[in-house]
Amino acid sequence: MTSYKIEKLHDLWEEAMPLFEQHWQEIATFKDIVLSPNKEAYKTLEDAGMLRFFTARRDDRLVGYAVFLLVRHLHYSQNLFAMQDVVFVDPLVRGGRTGWMLLRFAEKSLKDDDKVTLVQHHMKNSHPALGALLARMGYAATETLWTKRLDGG
Repeated sequence: MTSYKIEKLHDLWEEAMPLFEQHWQEIATFKDIVLSPNKEAYKTLEDAGMLRFFTARRDDRLVGYAVFLLVRHLHYSQNLFAMQDVVFVDPLVRGGRTGWMLLRFAEKSLKDDDKVTLVQHHMKNSHPALGALLARMGYAATETLWTKRLDGG
């Protein structure tokens, strides 16, 4: 059985790192840019109440996460936005409802507990599965992110 929780990332950093690595291996566009999560920045944001780390656990084992940054938008300062940082579900448990349930749990918490007005997700064009799931959940694509390397890589 899979359970869904809000946990403190800095309390389970070591447990989460193997999934972060697996996530990076699967979707990183630029593999030459080394994965190096800023643990202190995540902790600072979490301690300030600006970060939510939603988890999916199967038999107490971490199998997925959805991380959101909570911000008062610069253009809409009376509204709290939840901006997705990362979403990942272990490939061994994909194909069921784990990802859908994780995101539904996150949405409910963001709406009911945090009073978030708007949730924003991003996804890699080369990994469109998240977009298909989000469309089924009622999300609409509203912007495109363009990327350019400036370091010659």
